Amino acid sequence: MRAIISVSDKTGLIDLASGLANEGWEIFSTGGTKKALVDAGVAVHSVSDVTGFPEILEGRVKTLHPHIHGGILAKKDDAEHVRQLAEHGIEAIDLVVVNLYPFAQTVARPDATLSDALENIDIGGPTMIRAAAKNFPSVLIVVDPADYPEVLRRITEGSVDLEMRKILAQKAFQHTATYDTAIAHYLRPAQQLFPPELTLAMSKVTDLRYGENPHQSAAFYREKGRPVTGLSVAAATQLHGKELSYNNILDLDAAIGIVNDFGAPTVVVVKHHNPCGLASNADLTEAYRRALAGDPISAFGGIVGFNRVVDAVTAEEIARTHYDVLIAPGYEEAALERLKRKRDMRILAVGDGVTVQEPNESTPRLEVRQVSGGYLIQTRDEISDDDIQLQPVTARRPTLEEITDLIFAWRSVKHVKSNAIVLVKEGALVGVGAGQPNRALSVEIAAKQAKDRAVGSVLASDAFFPFPDGVELAARAGVTAIIQPGGSLRDEEVIRIANRNRLAMVFTSRRHFKH
Repeated sequence: MRAIISVSDKTGLIDLASGLANEGWEIFSTGGTKKALVDAGVAVHSVSDVTGFPEILEGRVKTLHPHIHGGILAKKDDAEHVRQLAEHGIEAIDLVVVNLYPFAQTVARPDATLSDALENIDIGGPTMIRAAAKNFPSVLIVVDPADYPEVLRRITEGSVDLEMRKILAQKAFQHTATYDTAIAHYLRPAQQLFPPELTLAMSKVTDLRYGENPHQSAAFYREKGRPVTGLSVAAATQLHGKELSYNNILDLDAAIGIVNDFGAPTVVVVKHHNPCGLASNADLTEAYRRALAGDPISAFGGIVGFNRVVDAVTAEEIARTHYDVLIAPGYEEAALERLKRKRDMRILAVGDGVTVQEPNESTPRLEVRQVSGGYLIQTRDEISDDDIQLQPVTARRPTLEEITDLIFAWRSVKHVKSNAIVLVKEGALVGVGAGQPNRALSVEIAAKQAKDRAVGSVLASDAFFPFPDGVELAARAGVTAIIQPGGSLRDEEVIRIANRNRLAMVFTSRRHFKH
């Protein structure tokens, strides 16, 4: 029996090769893999012994040869294939163990050059993998070191059945598809956001107990081959608590997306993918208290996100309320010790310090959503403060204090499901109207939630007011200033109602729908 082993990732290599050698297999290899086997005392031949030709072009050509690919692609149960092998002096190959040059890891380095990238595009490896996978009934193909022990056990026991071979072939084709996706992404011009053909490469983080509901199956994947920047659920480390659920992960993503929009110390409480509490304050503990005060009833069992390391004083406050999950850049030792007493609360960390994601026009981030039979892909709703020009449209202009709250409200409303209305007072969310088919109804819900706190608050609307009724409701609740995109056919009527109620109103000419 003959095997070709040529791997970039040497994990488990020696144990596999030693086991094969003990079973009487002939092993052929190249370059660094051959050296590693020789150094470990494993009997190994050079691929050049098979091809009768030396490696050339700095190793770019070494396995691209009929004596290699004929041996891999021949069907052992086909008499004509067997005859042709004999005619040309080619011996069959029974096992191919290959994983590829570290392209994704290379291009992720800040100092990586185009030359570095090109030298890490594997040619011979994918060719051997695809050849062996095509011929999986006759050839075993192994690309994942995690499969080595099981493959070796089955070889030793003589029990490598067709189903096992098929599973390994599927993994092999997925491996090369993922590899090619990383290369295509790297070479694609930054301005070409939506190419004619597009593949996404994902690697599984974990299986989940179930999906949104117990009868649904689910798993969590992360994009493979691209570095994760900013605060990210995919890059988070769980420090305490039971495994995350599908809904937990959705709400965690919402939480870190919200706090990532604020440079000041900020805390958000998320429930069912909407913020029910949100506040910024120089003192993190005070920011937490104000976020909780936004809607303490809804906060129960929610997700809390921070954009600062959680200190012991804040942890003591957190411990007074039941939450499902906390996520923050990190936790002081005393804070973590206190929070771990909450047995059922999951605690995640996403790194040290503050990471505010600034929009970058050269590398915009994309959102992908599935619909029946296809996918929708769009750039994220990321607009810097410099892109927003506040246009006063009422007789009364907003005060400095109102402007500060209006900007906070505008950052907040884009994270609320449309039709979205938020009320903000002194840097804290005091009322939220989310997901209503009627904008005026969202205003009513936000005002009802805010109660007396609505007096002196400001309002943000994710889209224009199609009718003046929402503005009238806001004025009746005690709102003093409004920020909205503008652009309605009834803008003049809306402005007139605002003036009648001594409201300040500014337009942004931007919309923040979130469906």
